[in-house]
Amino acid sequence: MNALDIRTVDVVQYVTPLREGGSMPAIVKANDGFLYVLKFRGAGQGKKALIAEFIGGELARAIGLKVPEVVFMNLDDSFSKTEPDEEIQDLLKFSVGLNLGLHFLSGAITIDPLVTKIDGLIASKVVLLDSIISNIDRTPKNPNLLFWNKELWIIDNGASFYFHHNWPTWENHLTRTFPLIKDHVLLAQATQIPAAAKSIELTLNCDTINGIIESIPEDWLLNEADTMTPDHIRAAYKRYLTTKLSMIDVLAKEAQNAR
Repeated sequence: MNALDIRTVDVVQYVTPLREGGSMPAIVKANDGFLYVLKFRGAGQGKKALIAEFIGGELARAIGLKVPEVVFMNLDDSFSKTEPDEEIQDLLKFSVGLNLGLHFLSGAITIDPLVTKIDGLIASKVVLLDSIISNIDRTPKNPNLLFWNKELWIIDNGASFYFHHNWPTWENHLTRTFPLIKDHVLLAQATQIPAAAKSIELTLNCDTINGIIESIPEDWLLNEADTMTPDHIRAAYKRYLTTKLSMIDVLAKEAQNAR
């Protein structure tokens, strides 16, 4: 499968920071006239958080979950020069270049797991997706899920694939399950885990995975601290995901037992 058709836009206005996020994303306006939540390459976890956000979001979309449109966003150096807040000024300065944007869902609210009722199959798909991508950050304390137009939307996958912060040991993670699924915000509502596993198996294949991984900007794969080449890193993500997919029944059983 060829790379995905991801649009690239330019940031034309910095609107406001979203200070509730640890990496301080911001609402920005792009040259297409739309508002986006911009995730910065210069934030704490750097470009790897953008990669995790991108892969996680596009996998979610591929299995039929709702995800805001993802775009690549060019940020030039003019914004840091006019920003009075020093912390934001530094963030803008270190983020010149290609960043990640998610279409801003105006009026969306963060779900309250005690109040918001989610369809059992959808909840089960989210749980299994997070098992596959090893997402440690979808808990009651920090759901990273929005409710918009009466539908559940997936955001904030940046804490996934935590193995990529230490490439020398990444292969140790290949056959591990994901015990942290016991803390998942939607686990109680995930009433159709076997059906969700079957659906994911039918939807996600090597072509889909390859298309997503091939769409990662080359620039994001270049890191002074990494000894692996971009090609080797792409191959590692592909192998990790195809291995997890082959373990879907094991991951499903783990989630069922955790329930």
